[in-house]
Amino acid sequence: MARNRLTKEYREISRLEDVSIKLEASPEDLHDWNAYLKGPEGSPYAGGTFTIRLQCPSQYPLSPPTVTFVTRCFHPNVNFETGELCLDILKTDWSPAWSLISVCRAVVALLHDPNADSPLNCDAGNLIRSGDMLGFRTLAAMYTKEHAT
Repeated sequence: MARNRLTKEYREISRLEDVSIKLEASPEDLHDWNAYLKGPEGSPYAGGTFTIRLQCPSQYPLSPPTVTFVTRCFHPNVNFETGELCLDILKTDWSPAWSLISVCRAVVALLHDPNADSPLNCDAGNLIRSGDMLGFRTLAAMYTKEHAT
């Protein structure tokens, strides 16, 4: 089941004309993908390109992929050390209707609008929750420049 779905998504992705997202399957394993995401304009991540890894379980699409940031990212929903991502659609709100490209779009949306209520990076989350958006945006932009450009 997973292989058929991933093959279908592979064909659809090859026709994708979205320059902000590039998805590539591993030549050795169709269950292992890398995505290259452009930081959204108007966010402190603009100008950066972030690599994320998507690993699809054998139960995909009934079970969500595991998504981790390969590029370090200062964001409340990303563990700075491990790259672990906290995103509701990858946990409680997963649906087989989601595809790898829609997961990538959700990650880009999260970069634009962080959720400080469920932080994996407490420093980033605390800055936002305390109302210090200038501090958060400055640090996020600095780390983007250092790690994603």
